[in-house]
Parts: sequence; structure tokens; C-alpha cells
Amino acid sequence: MDYIKPFINFTSKKLQLRIVFALFLAIFLIALATGTGMAQENAEAAKDAVAAEPYKVVDYRNFFGLDGRLIVWIISELHLMFAAFVLAVPIFVVIIEIIGAKGNDIKFDNLAREFTKLLSAAFATTASLGGLLAFALYGLYPAFMRYMTDVFHPFMFIYALCFFGEVFCLYGYYYSWDLLSKTPKGKWIHISIGVMLNLFGTALMMLANSWATFMMAPGGINMETGTVTSLYHAFYNFLWMPVNIHRIIANVAFGGFVVGAYAAVKFMGSKTDEERAHYDWMGYIGNFIGLSALIPLPFAGYYLGREVYSASPVMGNIMMGGAFSWTFIIQAILIGMLFIGGNYYLWNGMSRIKGAERYTPYIKYINIVIFFCFAVWLTPHNLPLSGEERALIGEQYHPFSKFFGVMAAKNAVVNLLILSTFFSFLLYRRANKGETKPFSSHGSAARITLIITVGLTVMYLAWYALGLRGIDLEENIKQYVSPLITCLVLQIIAIVIALLLTFANKGKFAQSFLFVVTAVMAVIYFWYYGFVVMEKANLVLRYLSVTQVSIVISCLIVNTVIDVLIFKDAKEVGGIQWGKIPHRSQYALLLLCVAIVTLMGLMGFIRSGLRMNWHIYGYMQDTSAGAFTPSIAYMGWTVSLIVILFLALVAFVFWLAGLADKKKKHA
Repeated sequence: MDYIKPFINFTSKKLQLRIVFALFLAIFLIALATGTGMAQENAEAAKDAVAAEPYKVVDYRNFFGLDGRLIVWIISELHLMFAAFVLAVPIFVVIIEIIGAKGNDIKFDNLAREFTKLLSAAFATTASLGGLLAFALYGLYPAFMRYMTDVFHPFMFIYALCFFGEVFCLYGYYYSWDLLSKTPKGKWIHISIGVMLNLFGTALMMLANSWATFMMAPGGINMETGTVTSLYHAFYNFLWMPVNIHRIIANVAFGGFVVGAYAAVKFMGSKTDEERAHYDWMGYIGNFIGLSALIPLPFAGYYLGREVYSASPVMGNIMMGGAFSWTFIIQAILIGMLFIGGNYYLWNGMSRIKGAERYTPYIKYINIVIFFCFAVWLTPHNLPLSGEERALIGEQYHPFSKFFGVMAAKNAVVNLLILSTFFSFLLYRRANKGETKPFSSHGSAARITLIITVGLTVMYLAWYALGLRGIDLEENIKQYVSPLITCLVLQIIAIVIALLLTFANKGKFAQSFLFVVTAVMAVIYFWYYGFVVMEKANLVLRYLSVTQVSIVISCLIVNTVIDVLIFKDAKEVGGIQWGKIPHRSQYALLLLCVAIVTLMGLMGFIRSGLRMNWHIYGYMQDTSAGAFTPSIAYMGWTVSLIVILFLALVAFVFWLAGLADKKKKHA
């Protein structure tokens, strides 16, 4: 029988494959012939049925007895949260990899790779939830989705192509890391793949945003018949760009805080000092990314809210003064938790830095400012009085509401909160720095960098001031714009003085001077002037807020560049001891993760719920049984469920991603 064995082996390896292929081919041909015949019969039957009675599209279905709106709400929010993580992480991964490639630092390269490992693990879950959402929408809302498909079907094909591009770039980026990192040229090719990954991901987000914003502010259609008059305006509708800007910034903050929570869990489970040091550093990077995006996020949120008002004053009033006004109190609590938690983590981080004791006396003052801002932001505009208090004071609402519950006060404290957080981060940066070198010793490159920064900032402020002068308003209202222009001019002068002081080797004094001027104008003066404008020229409020934001942002940009330049090559008081940080700081990172996830769920509810009982605002009404505005309690329970499900899924996905590392360590 030995001479038969080679033939048996040959049969088992090659001939059997041929037999299996032939069987599959035969089954396919039979199915194709049968299916073609059945398709012809079904087509003829369908024609006869349509001729007898036209097919009627069902408007709504339920999900095994559950309300379809609730199911779509949960699935879509879970998908958006995972998508936010998948879209945000590649942005800072590529930046971290570039830093590592520029400085030839393997530590940054390893960190970027570990972030990408989490990304690849979460991507499949994101895609699965996206497919589930598509099935839910088409299955539960067939008539609505039929209309949306009629309007946006060209962009749906583009979306599919971008999705394939993102898949290829993601897995190419992850699995080619070792292969392309062997040479400098290969490393930059790898970074280019990461850039393409970000472009495809951003394109996907912007395409999906056009569908969501079309439902809020439809454009390019006849509002009576629904006929598409301009596909361009349907896509590039009034709220599309504000939502794009807001979501990009929010996604980066979301991804940073989620990664920080992952690092916190790994830190608390570490067995060696080396692991603790690595995950302490990773948690710091995550918190830094989250806070960096959180600082401009209120500005982007205000821009979006202002455009909602412009698109529909009714929707804007519902948002801030109607059914959704109390949701913004909850939002204030969550944002306050983010700022307080982020600052608390920074202050704990000073314990790992020798020499940071110099700055600990400032912490209590920053604490007082932050909690004051939080209290003002939390104050509702309609805090009621009891009957006795009403009779005694003679007013319906509490006096605090008059001074602290209106937008003039809230805008002022938001900017003060941002300035305080930025100051706290500057203290952390300086914690291990000693004497600085004179600015003149840094050479012409530092001077050119600072001049370009100041020049661009001044050009923006001057451009906006000239724009205010050209606003077409009535004379009795336009006079209230002049103080805004004056403040912009004063800020330009302050920035130029800060530049000259820095050139005179007085960089720290220049920073303090610019901080004080900005705080006096953007916080103190505009708090007072906001009440004046509210009473006498309400239309000017939108310009006042943008002026306020512009002044604060200009201060942050210029002071950041000055700080980086004057502390370049400064003497170190003491090194940073990574891993030597209290465990309570890691709970702060976990709190930040829960707060940002809850905030994402809350703001998703607000953005979608502003349409009230409209699928497409002003054109297609929602006539289903679930077309009602949920109560605060109902919203709270649903958002809490979504948060729990997301955190559970993230924990499971990250646990799966960590199994490979455990296997390698065991080997």
C-alpha cells in the first residue's frame, strides 16, 4: 500500500480542491438559471400586481413591539460615539508619529502604534453598528429613507467609496508599520498613508453630516413638493459647515479623554514601574489632547448655536428658552466636570515633577475662579422665588438670575474659565523649568516665528474690526458696535506691545500683560456691556460674542508661542518622574471619560430633538406614535443606557485588543 500513498496525498490536496470548485460552479450555474427564471416570473407577477393595485409604501414600523424611534436613537448614538473615536484617534496618531519621526524618538512611535491598535480594534465595531443603523432606518422608516435616498443617492455611492478607502488605509497603516519603518523614506510613506486615512475619515463624517443637517435646515428643495432644485444646496446646507467644525473639535476631545481612561485602567493594573511610567505618560498625553480640544469647543458650540438661530429663530428659541433649555443646565454641569477634572489631573501631575512646589500656592486661587465660573454657568435664567420671597422682593425670579443667569454673564465666565485652564496648563509646563535664556539668544528663527504669529493674529482682528464697520444696521443700533471695534483695536495694540516686550527679553511680563488686558476686556467689560446690548440693541449680541471669542483666542495663540519660545532650552529644576502620580489622578481620567461620553449623548439628543416632530424641518412631518419630545427624565434614562452600553462595548473591545499583548508577553 505504500506506493498508493503519494496518489492519496495528491488526491487530498489538489484533486479534492478541483472537485469542490466544480461542485460550487455547478451549484452557482443551477442557481443562476433557476433565479433568472424565477426573477422573470416574479417581475411579471409584480407588473400584474401593480396594474391591479399600486404598491403603497409603509411609513413606519416598530421593532418587535418597541418604538422605532427609541431603537434608532440608541443605535445611531452608539455608532456616532464609536465613529467619533475612530475619526479622532488617527488625527493625533499621525501628529505623534510625525513628532517621533522628526526627533527620531521611538517612544512617540510606540505610543502612536498603541493608539492605532485601539483604533483597529474599534473600527470593526463602528462598521457593524453603521450597518445595523442602516438596516434599522430603512426597515423602521421606509418612506422617510426613500425620500432621503432620492435626494442624496449620488453622495451615498461616494460614501461607500470613501468607506473602502478608509478601510484600506487603516489596515495598510497598521500592518505596514514594521515594514515601512525600516528606512526614513519608508517612514514618511507610512505617515502619508496615515494622512490619507484622516482625509477619508473626515470625508465620511462630512458626508454624513450633510444628511443630518439637511433634516434640520433643508436647502435645495421645493418646500411644498419636495422636488430637488439644487443638489449642491441640499448637500451644502445652512448648518453643514458649523456642524463639521463642531464635530471635528468634539471628536478630538472625545478621543483624547477615552484614550486617557484606557491608560488610567492600564496604569492601575500595572505590575512594574516601567509599565506604570508608560501608561502615566499615555494618560497625560490623552488628557492634554482632550483639554486642548475642549478649550476651543465652547466657541465652536456657540457658533453652531448662533447659526441654528439664524436658520430658524423658532428652533433657536426652543433650544435656549423652550423645551430644551434645562438640557443646557445639564450640559453646563458636564462641561464644568470636564474643566474641573482636567485641571485636577494637571495639579496631581505636578507631584511627579520636582520643583513644582513653587506654583502650588496659585492652585487655590485657580480653584476659586473655576468654581465661581461653574456656579455662574449653572445658574438658570428663570430661577423662581417662593410666594413670600416674591412678595418681599417684588419680582417673580431670583435676583441672581438677572445677573448670573443670562448669556452675557455666561459668555463672560466661559471665557474666564478657558483663560484659567490655559493658565493652569502654563504652570504645569513651567513646573520643571528654571532660569530661561534671553529671548535674543534664540536667534532669528524665534523672532521670525513670533512676528509671523503676531502678524496673522493682528490681521484677523483687523479684518473682523473692518467687517464690523461695514455692517448694515440702523444708526440707532450701529452705534453699539463702536465699543466692539475699540476693544479689537486695543487688543491689537496689546499684542504688539507684548511682541516688543518679548524682544526686550521680558517675555514673562509680556504674557502677564496680555493676560490682564484680555481678561479686563473679554470678561469684565463685556460682562457689563452685554447687559447694555441686551437691553438696547439685542441684534449686536451676536457680534459681541464673536468679538469676545476673537480677543480670547488671540491671547491664547500669542501667549502659547511666547511661552514655547522663552522656555526653549531653559534649565531644568528637576526631571519628570513618570509613574510617580497618585492613583486618585487616574480616577479623574475615568471621570473625564464618563463626562465626555455623557455630554456626547446629551448633545446628540439636543441636535436631533430640535426638529421636534419633523423628519425634515418644515417639509416632512413625523406622524408616528413616537413623534413626541421626550421629557428630561426619559432623556436621562435613555442617554444613561447609551453611555453604559458604549463604555461596556469599549471595555470589551479594548480587552480583546490587549489579548495579543498578553500572548506575546507569555511567549
